[in-house]
This record gives sequence, C-alpha cells and structure tokens, in this order.
Amino acid sequence: MNTIKFSDLGLAPEILKALEEFGYTTPTPIQAQAIPLVLNGCDLMAGAQTGTGKTAAFALPMLQKLLPLASTSTSPARHPVRALILVPTRELAVQVEESVRVYAKHTPLRSLVVFGGVDIKTQTPHLKTGVEILVATPGRLLDHIEQKSVQLGQVQMLVLDEADRMLDMGFMPDLKRILALLPEKRQNLMFSATFSKEIKKLSEEFLTNPTLIEMARSNATSENVTQKVYSVAQSDKHALLAQILKGSDASQAIVFTKTKLTASRLAKQLQREGVLADAIHGDKSQLERMQALEAFKQGTVSILIATDVAARGLDIDQLPMVINYEIPSAPEDYVHRIGRTGRAGASGIAVSLVSPEEEKYLKEIEKLIKHEIQRENATIQATPTKADIVEKKSRATRDEPVERYSPRPLPKGKNHDAWFDKPYEPSGNTAIRPPSSLSKSGTKAKAEVAALLGGLRRPE
Repeated sequence: MNTIKFSDLGLAPEILKALEEFGYTTPTPIQAQAIPLVLNGCDLMAGAQTGTGKTAAFALPMLQKLLPLASTSTSPARHPVRALILVPTRELAVQVEESVRVYAKHTPLRSLVVFGGVDIKTQTPHLKTGVEILVATPGRLLDHIEQKSVQLGQVQMLVLDEADRMLDMGFMPDLKRILALLPEKRQNLMFSATFSKEIKKLSEEFLTNPTLIEMARSNATSENVTQKVYSVAQSDKHALLAQILKGSDASQAIVFTKTKLTASRLAKQLQREGVLADAIHGDKSQLERMQALEAFKQGTVSILIATDVAARGLDIDQLPMVINYEIPSAPEDYVHRIGRTGRAGASGIAVSLVSPEEEKYLKEIEKLIKHEIQRENATIQATPTKADIVEKKSRATRDEPVERYSPRPLPKGKNHDAWFDKPYEPSGNTAIRPPSSLSKSGTKAKAEVAALLGGLRRPE
C-alpha cells in the first residue's frame, strides 16, 4: 500500500512549504481522512485519540479553502473573520492558534487568539485590524461581541475543538448564543476524543448531515500508553508519589489532581523536598499559567501539577509519564489525562494512585475503556522521622575518628630567619638555676608574715 503524503491531498504550495519547513511530510490517519472531506465542504464529526494531529486535520483544509479570499491589503475590511475555532481552555486556544500561524506563514491569511484572564483592551486593537481566522474561548468571544469589537456575519467555517469538554464546563448556553449570531449557511466541524450522548445531541443541533470519522473505538486509550494502578492508602499517596518521581521514567511528568487546592498544596510539598515542581490551575492568572507551562516545556520545571481544566491545553512532545494522584470521578477525563503522553507514535506511561475510596471510580473507567488496567504492588520505602535523623547524626559523630593535634607550620616569609624554626637547645655553659622562690631542698620557702602585735621578731 502506497503511503499518502500531504502533497497528495490537494494543498497549495504555500501550505506545503510551511509543512516541509516544520518537518511534516506524511499525514496521520485522522488527517488523511478528514482533509479531503473538509475540502469537499462536508460537515464533519471526527473522533480520534488525543495526540493524533486533530488540529492540522481541520486547520490545513481551512487555510486551503480561505486562501482564494486572502488579501494583502492593510484595510481591516479586507480581513473579516471567515473561520471561527472555539475551544474550552486558554492553553488550548493559544496552542491551536500557534499551529494555524505556522501553517499559514507563507500566506496573507491572518489569525488571532482571544481568551479570558487578561485585559480585554489588549486584544481589541488586534481584532480591529482584521483577521480571517479567530481562535477563542466562548466567554471571551461573547465579551468582544458585546463591545462590538468583532463581527461574525461573514463566518464560513465553524470548528468546535474538544467539544465534549466544552459541554462538561457548562459552555452550552454560550455556544447557543454564538451559534445564533453566525450565518446559517456555513461549514461545521466538530472534533473530540470522546463521544457521549450529550455530544451526539449537540451535533444534531448544528451539524447538517455530518460525516462521521472514528479513528479508534470511541473512548479508547492509546496502545502506546502503558497503564498501571497502585492500590495505596490515601495517607501514603504522597510518599509513593515522591518515590515514583525519583525513578528514571519520571524525568518529566504531569501529575493530575481533582482540585485546585490539592494541586497547590502538592506542588509546595514537592518544592520543599527539592523537586522542580509547579502547579497550573484555574485560580492562577493567565500569565502565571503560561509561565509555568513554558518552564515545563523548556525543562526548568520537571513536574507539573495540573487539574482537569488544564489537561486539554497541555500539548507536550515526548512526555514520558502521566500520574493520576487522584483519579477523576468522570471516566472520560481519564482518557483525556493519559492522552497527554504517548503522543505522535511515542510511548508513554500512565500511573494511577488509587485509594480504597476511589475503587468505584476505577471500575467506571475500566468499563468505559473496556480494558482492565494492570495492578502493581506498592512497596513504600520508610520515610525517616526526625528522631531517626538525630540518631543517625549522633551515631556518625561517635564513629568519627578523633583527629590528633598537629602543629600548623609557620608561614615562611621572604626575610624569615631559619634560626626561629630550630627546636630549643640549652647552651652548654649555662646552668639551669631554680627559681628564687624555691629553697635549696626544692620546696617552696615560707614567706615571713607580720605578727599581729609587736611587729616582726628580730634575730638575737
């Protein structure tokens, strides 16, 4: 069977040049199937595991369809929003727009990303200059619509990326408001790693005769990811986590928690223990989240503690390990969490620390993925107490050899006289006389003391 290349998919030379510079020559299975369908104008409902190249699957044909409408004019009117990409999280929005910008680098098409957590006034001037492709989170897009800084009347393509997560986060009312503002005649694309009943209901509301693509069984996990479960008491989780992070497989890892409070507390504990860790969650400012993510990508932070909200925006190449410090109560979130590793054909490890209270959630996960996860025996090394540390120091002090005194050599200057370095030698003609305070017998002579009456006795 001949291998399909990007050049076989009918993409423009400008787009192929950008792909070649980025090192892409062969499309992934989801890209090979989705790109021709999007170019033909079909509405699409695509399901594929995370890390399989979904962004390029909709971004590349989108650029190809908009390229004939591209303009080199500086007039904002010549650059209306023609394609809208909605995503659930800030981090994912940034990464999607970065990919679009890379693919469009040799075309006149403009792209922009808008999201909450930052001052809206910094985004408005860029919007008013005109962009063809807008990547946005739903809430911030509605803010711009209310301020009349963006018009959606010429949108030809709509993409919902990670659609299931948008429903989980309660974006349905915002989505309906946005859909009501778009032209009825448009192409709709919906991408997701999991398909629930709610997702299928949403697809019926805004997709028209969609073509369904499922690259793997719905809600399946990647075969490249080795999944392990450690049964451990809740009180022993931190000790086991610290032990795992000291292993060779955890040179870089994302640790998932269920709450923002646990993420912050866990990051601080690991930092006190000398681990290069940081937390990323919804309570942190956008700048703090971006700085933490960039530090993790650059390797200055090796362990990133994250909540499920942040999971959808973390796209790290060659991430070796994911650890579920707390397994999620929603089984679909497990699929997304472990999808952060084993991406683009690489192998990965997903470790879950499961307390007895969480066994019910684990059974739901195994039911969803139709796979029983391998159990491992957790052997936790005893953590030394303060008393153990004191005793160890005391024992080390007792066992230390006693250093005997050795005189420090005198410094030798330029004009130093060697006579001063010689040991003392008494001269031969000098008699050693006893001190005057000693008698001839060698005993100390009694001192004369004045009498209380009559003074000293005179010699007769």
